[in-house]
Amino acid sequence: MSNPATPQKKRLGFFSRLLDDTPAGERYRLVTEQIIHAEALGFDSVWVAQHHFHENEGGLPSPLVFLAHVAQRTQRIRLGTGVVTLSMENAIRVAEDAAVLDLLSGGRLEVGLGTGGTAESFAAFGVDGSERGAVFGRNLQRLRAAWRGDVLPGGVRVYPQAPQLLQRLWQATFSVEGAQRAGVAGEGLMLSRTQPRPDQAPGLSLPEIQNPIIDAYLAALPPGGAPRILGSRTLFVTDHREDALHWAEIGLRRLAQRHAQAVAGPFPRVDPQAPLEQLIAAYDVHLGTPDDVIASLRADTALARTTDLVFQVHSIDPPHQAILRSLELTASAVAPALGWAGPAATASAAIEPALQAA
Repeated sequence: MSNPATPQKKRLGFFSRLLDDTPAGERYRLVTEQIIHAEALGFDSVWVAQHHFHENEGGLPSPLVFLAHVAQRTQRIRLGTGVVTLSMENAIRVAEDAAVLDLLSGGRLEVGLGTGGTAESFAAFGVDGSERGAVFGRNLQRLRAAWRGDVLPGGVRVYPQAPQLLQRLWQATFSVEGAQRAGVAGEGLMLSRTQPRPDQAPGLSLPEIQNPIIDAYLAALPPGGAPRILGSRTLFVTDHREDALHWAEIGLRRLAQRHAQAVAGPFPRVDPQAPLEQLIAAYDVHLGTPDDVIASLRADTALARTTDLVFQVHSIDPPHQAILRSLELTASAVAPALGWAGPAATASAAIEPALQAA
C-alpha cells in the first residue's frame, strides 16, 4: 500500500506570472503561445497568477478573463488560478465568473486562492492590508456558499450553479496554520516556489520549511480524503548550462535590486552584487541542463511529496524562445525523472520538430 504522504504518480503543470519583457498585450499573446506549447507537450495543467498594479511582479490583474481566452485556444489542459487574491475581490463576482469559465472550458477550471498583495494594492481596493486574513476568510465562506447554491442575502442564488468547483479549490499558504485550514476543508494545498526564512533560522532550506506545512495538511485532512499538494518551483532548463547562467545573471540581479529597494514584502533580502550562486540559492532556483535540474530537484524532499509538479521560469524570466525550449526539456526529461507519467508519445511528437529546427 502506498504512503499518501509520498504520492507516486505526479501531474505536471506550467505556471506563469506573465512577465515577458514586452507591453501587456504582447505578454498575453506570448503566454498563450507558451500554454498551447505546454498542452502539446502533454502538460496536465497551466496556472496563472493575479497581480494588481505592479507590472514587474506580475502582469495579469484578471486571470479568469485571460483563462477564458486560453480555453478557446486549447482542448485538454486544465486551467488554474495561482492565485486569485480573494481578499481584494467580491466573492460573489468571483463565484459567477468562475462558474461561467468552467462551463466555457468544458469543466477544466482549478481555483487557487490566496491572501496576497502589497499594502498599496489593498489600499486601492479599500481594504486594510492588516486585515487581509480575516477578509479572505469571510470571502472564502461566501464563495463556498455561492457554489453550494445557498440562498444569499436578498433571497437569490448564484447562476449558473457550480457545486463542482467546491472540489477544485486550492489554498496557497506559507504557514502550518494555513495548511491546517486547507486540510480541514479537504481542499488543495499550494506551496510557493520560494518563501521567507524565519528570522531565527535564516539558513533553513525550502524543504525544511515546507515539509512541516505538508505534515500539517495531511494530518488535518478528513478520513479518506485524497491529498492534493501543488509544489511550485522555479525551473529553467537549457541545452547548455552556461545559457541558463547567463539569463539567471540578468534576471536574478534585476530582481534582487528591486527587492533591495522595497520597504516591505515577503522577499528574500540578498545583495544584488552577491555571487550568482548565492542569488540562485536565495531564490530557490533550479537551472541548467536536464541532468543538472533532475539532480537538484531530487534533493527537494518537499517536492517529492507533492501530487502536482508545477514549474515556472520566474524570476529568471528568459526570452520567449528559451521558455518554449525549457518546457520541451521539462516534459521530455526532467518531469519523467520525478514521477510524471505523461503522454510520452505526444511529447516526443511535439519535441521532434523543435529539435530538427534547432
